[in-house]
Amino acid sequence: MVQTPLINQPSTDQRLVYGGITWQHFKLIQAGFAESPGVRLSYYNGEIEIIMPGREHEFFKTIIGMLLELFCIEMAIEFDPTGSMTQEREGEVSAEADESYCFGESKPTPDLVIEVVFHSGNSKKLQRYQALNVPEVWLWQDGLFSLYYLRDNSYEQISRSEISQLATLDIDLLTRCVLIAQTSRLEAATTFRNALKPN
Repeated sequence: MVQTPLINQPSTDQRLVYGGITWQHFKLIQAGFAESPGVRLSYYNGEIEIIMPGREHEFFKTIIGMLLELFCIEMAIEFDPTGSMTQEREGEVSAEADESYCFGESKPTPDLVIEVVFHSGNSKKLQRYQALNVPEVWLWQDGLFSLYYLRDNSYEQISRSEISQLATLDIDLLTRCVLIAQTSRLEAATTFRNALKPN
């Protein structure tokens, strides 16, 4: 049986965006979704985004997290996976990443946020994380990573991570292995691990 790569399949994410929402109204909506696992809410500048991730969304965010954690284990890097924990600045912004991490030690704000994107609106995602002072954001969209580092209070696109613990991570290798994982998770992990071994 031939599997169709997930990258070519339409997203099954359900996404709703509403404007003109006050912070107080957002908090009521957030409370209403408290017993709804898997629903992700974000708020910034009077706009609320509600995402109910589809299967391929969850696939890619999990594979990216798995490979990044494999890198940390192989490189003996201490890390704290903070997942999709809610990050907020009271009265202004709230976000739940697909994956997030602290490196070295735990911190109130993660060092890295990873978002799988099937819709437009990257600039709004970056604005939310800028307001939260997240140092680095990776966006996965259409089979590619876009990396952004917070410098002088705005995000600058970069080609490799500026988090010291991830400085040696080959983003091209990571990208290739995420794509390999569409047909074999084991092959993706093995290819990734073998490439990390010293020659």
